[in-house]
Amino acid sequence: MRRLEVINGAGGRRRWSADEKAGIVAETLEPGAVVSEVARRHGLTPQQVFTWRREARRATLADVVEGDDRPAFVPAVLEVPPPSEPKKPRRRRAPAPRARRSAAPIELEIGGVVVRIGPGADAATVAAVIAALRTTS
Repeated sequence: MRRLEVINGAGGRRRWSADEKAGIVAETLEPGAVVSEVARRHGLTPQQVFTWRREARRATLADVVEGDDRPAFVPAVLEVPPPSEPKKPRRRRAPAPRARRSAAPIELEIGGVVVRIGPGADAATVAAVIAALRTTS
């Protein structure tokens, strides 16, 4: 005799509601939580849970910046300094160490307020400042 397995019910992919996903993601953010354990408990792979976490982070950042999921673009204004007189050649110095070099800052003007963003600025902080400026202008 051969063994035959009968599967009842709907097959295929499971559908998770936004509330269920949010609950599972929230479990992974608790102190001491291990993503693979949470995923196993819910019958998921850790990769799926990490994807949901990434999507939640992007959605949160989009809400802070724009208020919806569409990307926002602002016009960029470049100011080119006028050409200066040729300088006399100088001796070359050794290049400055990377830590001391400063990158050109990003400058935003929103509602008459100018914000300069230097290198190493935290994206979440910058997004919060932009959102605050937009609500006041």
